[in-house]
Amino acid sequence: MILKQLESSISESSFVVAVTEQISSDLGGEIVILNLQSGVYHGLNEVGARIWNLIQEPKIVKNIKKMLLTEYEIEPEVCNSDILELLHVLRASGLIEVRNEKAKLFLVLGVALTASLS
Repeated sequence: MILKQLESSISESSFVVAVTEQISSDLGGEIVILNLQSGVYHGLNEVGARIWNLIQEPKIVKNIKKMLLTEYEIEPEVCNSDILELLHVLRASGLIEVRNEKAKLFLVLGVALTASLS
């Protein structure tokens, strides 16, 4: 139960990657994505398209933020909240996978420590 809750959150330390069950195409700097599972199309603006291109391979959210801060004039707090908002929408649409490796490691170590103390 706790692992499921930790996996459902997206943070700066989360790994994100586009799912393979989609097709995307660049349309003049914007991206159109077809979710092959649902048949629903999604569109992303220029900044969303940049994030989409970055997450074709697994990326840590904080590294995406660092890249965007060097490419765009935006406040770090706004950048962070906009990235997290987009990633939540993409995940809810079934377009990305999110992995919280640190959360899993913490739980594994916690379980191992609890077992050794018993």
